[in-house]
Amino acid sequence: MRKLILAFIGISFLFSSCKNDVQPKPKAFLALEYPEAKYDQVDIGCPYIFDKNMLAKVAPSRNRIPCWIQLDYENMKGSIFITYQPVKNNLDSLLTDAQKLPLQHTIKADVIEGDVYTNKLHSTYGMFYEVDGDAASQAQFYLTDSTNHFLTGSVYFQSLPNFDSIVPAAEYLKKDIRHLMESLRWSY
Repeated sequence: MRKLILAFIGISFLFSSCKNDVQPKPKAFLALEYPEAKYDQVDIGCPYIFDKNMLAKVAPSRNRIPCWIQLDYENMKGSIFITYQPVKNNLDSLLTDAQKLPLQHTIKADVIEGDVYTNKLHSTYGMFYEVDGDAASQAQFYLTDSTNHFLTGSVYFQSLPNFDSIVPAAEYLKKDIRHLMESLRWSY
């Protein structure tokens, strides 16, 4: 009888402990904020000049090819890689290569949107690609004057691609790329 009473008490404790439903914790989102961008002009003796965010440091590219640079954003652990090539009867192949680059991210990307860029006043034409999802690069662009100059750029972060965690930094760098594109001038 004693065992029966203890079993009854044990079972009643078991059922009374299940009254509170377990609820999942809400997802947390990063609340990263970056300072308002201030720009200064970059002139490194190449056939182009542009404005860059003062937070970014200009460094030569890892390939050490003349006029290939990277803009390093140390506080975001991200970079904008910029390459330059002269146009020498090869505009079609340069355009094809620049347009293929965003497509390499389609496996991991949720969406890739391209916006045409035209600035007739400064003879600057190109595309800006926004990449959403866990792709390696969140934004890419190319600019050309169609006769002499061809410039490409890509954003990369020093971390595994996890779109949710880099959204604030990626959006900040996308604005900087748009400003770079708008301020670009060719040196003839």
